[in-house]
Order: sequence, then C-alpha cells, then structure tokens
Amino acid sequence: MLYYSLKNNNNFVSFEKAVLKGLAPDGGLYIPEYIPILKKNFFDQIYNYDIFTIAISVIKPYIGKSIPDEYISNIIYDTLNFPFPMIEIHDNIRVLELFHGPTLAFKDVGAKFMSECLSFFYKKIGKKITVLVATSGDTGGAVAKGFHKKLGIEVIILYPYNGISSLQKKQISSLGDNILAIEINGNFDDCQNMVKKAFLDKEIQKKYILTSANSINIARWIPQMFYYFLAYRQIIIEEKKKHPIELIFSVPSGNFGNICAGMMAKKMGLPIKFFIASTNINDTIPRFLKSGKYNPTSVKKTISNAMDISNPSNFSRIWNFLYKKNIIELKKVLYSYQFTDKETIDIIEKVYKKYNYMLDPHGAIGYLGLKKYLQKFNNTLYKTIFLETAHPIKFLDKMPYFIQKNIVFPKQMKTFFNSKRKIKKISMINNFNIFKNWLLEK
Repeated sequence: MLYYSLKNNNNFVSFEKAVLKGLAPDGGLYIPEYIPILKKNFFDQIYNYDIFTIAISVIKPYIGKSIPDEYISNIIYDTLNFPFPMIEIHDNIRVLELFHGPTLAFKDVGAKFMSECLSFFYKKIGKKITVLVATSGDTGGAVAKGFHKKLGIEVIILYPYNGISSLQKKQISSLGDNILAIEINGNFDDCQNMVKKAFLDKEIQKKYILTSANSINIARWIPQMFYYFLAYRQIIIEEKKKHPIELIFSVPSGNFGNICAGMMAKKMGLPIKFFIASTNINDTIPRFLKSGKYNPTSVKKTISNAMDISNPSNFSRIWNFLYKKNIIELKKVLYSYQFTDKETIDIIEKVYKKYNYMLDPHGAIGYLGLKKYLQKFNNTLYKTIFLETAHPIKFLDKMPYFIQKNIVFPKQMKTFFNSKRKIKKISMINNFNIFKNWLLEK
C-alpha cells in the first residue's frame, strides 16, 4: 500500500514514510492509494474470529511491506489489551465504551498503535524521532502515555490554555522524561495550525525528524477502524445471527478522525448504513451539510472540550477522498446535528436518573445525535450505536453535582491526581515564529 497527498496524487510514499512525515511536504494529508475490500467470507465468519485476528486482517493491507507480519501481530496484541464493552441502554440504543484503556479515552488505541510503529522505525533508521502533536483534550494524554519512555522518540504536546480539563492537563504534563507539555495562549485550531506550519518549515525540517501524533497521521487515524469492526462482531454474537446486520453509528465529532475511520470501514465492506456526526456548538459540518458552504467560525468553548474544533482536519479526507466532493452522495451516508451545553447537561441527568447510565459530555452528544435521528425517522430496521469516547471522571467538574458523588474512581487515574505538573508556557496568539525559534534553540 502506498500513500499520496490530498493536494498531489502524483507523489507516492510507503506507509513508513507517510508515518514518519505525518504531513505531506505540500501540506496535504496522506491518504491510501486505494481502499482494500474485505472478502464476503470475512464478514460471514467474523463471529468466529477474536479481536486480534479481526484487527490484523483490517490493518495489514494498509501497512504493506513496511513492517513484517510478525511485528504487526505484536503491535496489535499490545494495542488491544483492554476491553471494548457494548451495552444496550434502552430501546435498541447501544453504547460502545471506548474508555477502558490506560488514559480512559478512545485515542489510547491509535496512540499505542502509532508509538509501536515508530519504535519499529526508530530501530530501523537509528535516528531520533520528534513527535509534535496538538490536543483539544484526550489526544495529549493518550499520546503522552503511549510514547512515554519510548527509546529514541521525544514528544512535544501543544494544548490550549484553559481549553482542557484539569485531569487531562495532568495526564499530559506529569510524566516528564521524553514528554514535554507546552501551554499555548490560544485555542485548539491555533495549536493545530502551528503543528502544520512546523512540518512545512525548512529550518525545522533540517534539525528534526518530525512527525505528528494527531489524527492527521495515518498511524493514528487508520487504527480507529477497529472500533467499528469490533462493534459489528459483538452485535453478530449478541443477536446470534450471521452476516449481514446493518448498523447506524452516532459519533461525537471534533477533528473528525474517528468518524472518517468509520467511513473507511464502511468502504471496506463493513455493513454500516450511515453515520451521525454529533457536534457541540462548534457546528461547521452541520452547517455545511445544510448549506453546502464550508465556513469555519471562531472556536467556542464548551463542556465537551475535546470537540471544540471549528476547522476539522479530517473532514477533508471525507469530502475530497472518500466522497469526491459529491454532496449528494455524502448526504446519503452522513447526518450531522449540533447540541448546546444545556442540552448536554440535561441529557446526562436524564439518562442517569432513568437508566442508571453515566454519560460523559462527549458521549452525551453522541447519544443526543442518535436520539434526534430516531425521533425524526423512527427507524427500527438497523442496530443503533453511539460511542462513549471518554470516562466521566475526566470531566468531573463539568458533571452535575449529584452525579459527581457517584463516579467510580478508576485505578488508571490514581497516579495522576497527586502528580506534579511539568509545563512550559509560551505566551502567544497565532505567533508561529516564537514557537519556531524555541524549537530551533531547544
């Protein structure tokens, strides 16, 4: 499998080079030269396969010869070493819990997968690799944990001042060693823009082997397909039926990497009817699907901070690559709704009181998106699933008080609450030159 830039389909690179570069030299996101279609027999027998066999079958075509098969298997076993339970809350509405990893967020899978790939490449090239990543919350913690003490790899994490929860900040800043946290006086889009500019700067490129651990990097983005295949396997086993059963997914959407990976899974043959991109009031995509005009506005802060993104990078992969700028075809497979903080808090309270299930602010928006679709179309033909992307403990101060008292304290978090922060503050607003000079002098 080779990869090319969304801005230039004439220059192909291997999986290894695409991962090490992160962003193409022309500033475009890498995309695969084609989407491999899995055989019908794979889906017919999926209930007989364990999660590792499924993940290996899904990912191997995208890696090609860049990593030996035996090492790929080791990466998968190390990555998927925690459960992904699915629970029916009520009336055919299921939740797929993706927060049982080491940092209690869905991004643990992509971060761990990528760290293991880069470890393999470091041993091959023997040169230090610098990972530069912007975070709106959970990416930073997952990347910090996944890359901590990885030989030959340093990680620099940019996060927005007052833009992430206190626990997320501790997850990013308390590890030290090869992990450096930088607080930016701006929003996530500012952080992400600085990361992208760094990849295109010739002076920085001379000094560093620089890559990104955001979902702009294919090694962070593509493994997120696993969730959708594992959910389908669980449905098949639960229903005691054989292929096919069609699914509807509601995905809390910020940078659109997760839902983009799901759409890739659909293109590979997974029987997904369509997706609901559920957003907070940073509603660029809901507005785009209504008007056909892509018009990002300034970022608005919400209690679902990991989704406080106005210009989602991965939507360009959906729009330009998967659906070739065809709004009619895109609307057949994608709905998108936006919800306010009040709606989010209200549904957290309602679901907890009525069904004894605790949503975090992001999963709550996923639930709201699914409910809005079902109220509008009353569709009982498909299995409906929303994604819970983070544990409620990560947003303790945002949760209703009577729920705060009942949140179970996960063992993964005990080390962070008493840890000391190691943060470097660079005061800037959209000032790339200050950041660049710091990188060059570091």
